[in-house]
Amino acid sequence: MDSYLEKGPKNPLKIQDNTFRDGHQSLLATRMRTEDMLPIAERMDDVGFWAMEVWGGATFDTMHRFLAEDPFERVRILKKYIRKTPFSMLLRGQNLVGYRNYADDVAKLFVDKSCEVGVDVFRVFDALNDFRNFETVVERIKANGKHFQGTICYSLTERRMGGEVFNIGYYLKKAKEIVEMGADTLCLKDMAGIMAPFDIANLITELKKEISIPIHLHTHYTSGMASMVYLEAIKAGVDIVDTCLAPFALRTSQPAVEPIVATLYGTVRDPGFDLNTLLELGEHMESVAPKYRDFLAKHRMSVIDTGVLVHQVPGGMISNLVSQLKEAKALHRLNEVYKDVAVTRKELGMPPLVTPTSQIVGVQAVLNVLFGRYKMVTNEVKDLVFGLYGRTPIPIDPEVQKKVLKGYKRGETPVTGRAADFLEPELEDARKKIGDLARDDYDLLIYALYRTTGEQFLKWKYGLAEKPASVKPKTIEDIRKEDEAMAAAIEQVCKTI
Repeated sequence: MDSYLEKGPKNPLKIQDNTFRDGHQSLLATRMRTEDMLPIAERMDDVGFWAMEVWGGATFDTMHRFLAEDPFERVRILKKYIRKTPFSMLLRGQNLVGYRNYADDVAKLFVDKSCEVGVDVFRVFDALNDFRNFETVVERIKANGKHFQGTICYSLTERRMGGEVFNIGYYLKKAKEIVEMGADTLCLKDMAGIMAPFDIANLITELKKEISIPIHLHTHYTSGMASMVYLEAIKAGVDIVDTCLAPFALRTSQPAVEPIVATLYGTVRDPGFDLNTLLELGEHMESVAPKYRDFLAKHRMSVIDTGVLVHQVPGGMISNLVSQLKEAKALHRLNEVYKDVAVTRKELGMPPLVTPTSQIVGVQAVLNVLFGRYKMVTNEVKDLVFGLYGRTPIPIDPEVQKKVLKGYKRGETPVTGRAADFLEPELEDARKKIGDLARDDYDLLIYALYRTTGEQFLKWKYGLAEKPASVKPKTIEDIRKEDEAMAAAIEQVCKTI
């Protein structure tokens, strides 16, 4: 294939659309409602996407907690309109769609029920790239005849790929492990937008020599490099990329699909999409976007975060750090925290900064800056050091391990087995505690995954508690009235000047 993609065998790029999941999770705190997806659902089905990501990640949490929507119902409803395009979900391995490891009985039932409502492709990742945390969910994905996409969380030891940990050998080794697990495709997942274009071209080229399953690339626009990354990866032969419709793309989301389609038009990698259709679909997203504008970050002029090129801290993690420091009236110490994140991360075994390890490392870095290094230690850090999240990419610093596990309730010698082997079954206890409020296994899972907010949602669902105004949808008419009130207030102020 020539470098201009004009000669050679046809090899159309496959594209996954993430508008209905990662797009609004990245930009709008995952607040998009099902009702705003339905008007274009059938037309999205006709575009020709390889898959559509509609679920997983934070959607399960925010839907039941903040939107009062049943997470399982979204998949069922969308499946009535989208019948040809496979549905993809992001599954956090043994974390499922939560923030801790769940017992095997919960993991098995969750995958079975997710298959039942219509999930076809499971993008499975683990925050530590410890693939033992895949084993239980992969067995059920395969048993249900669904697509297992094995995922490597992309991270860096230094500014570019290389160094002592996250080098090309690391990724090739992990890719081979995923192939051996029976993966149908391999995903390289860059949650922070820190991939460099030539690094990825090199990695794709080398992976193609070692593995035969298709390679799927996922990144975020956060640093401004994502479109360059995609172009170099496409030239290197990547099979699938993630995009969003333009209104829900860029910033901390994925690259926009429309410029990629226009760029590849007439080349050997032309996906064959109709650009005018995509533009019309984007217009719908523009029409509903004002309902969610309050969730869009507006504190910076720049739509990219060039700081991530240096500190490598993902956008979602930054917002958590800022929130914690504001609460402690110590926002002026943010740069100290950035520096401590790098040190703490290395001491805790160099985990990739993705949910939940990004929060674990970030919170500990804040505590280290405010109170002294490891003077205060979170329970999650203790669990991580003890081995309850899995094996870290490098060994945890022995001195830090000693400090953190001193007096720890489970013991001071870390475990080395599969993390979930140390968890007791959870479903029967959940079933007893929730009682008749859970009318089926779907309700039971909502409660098992989120005990407090799950129970509250089930009370809303069955009319046993009144929904607060905060979970009721905002309409375009509400937005119009807000704008009119704001305009009137501005006019009044102008009159008094």
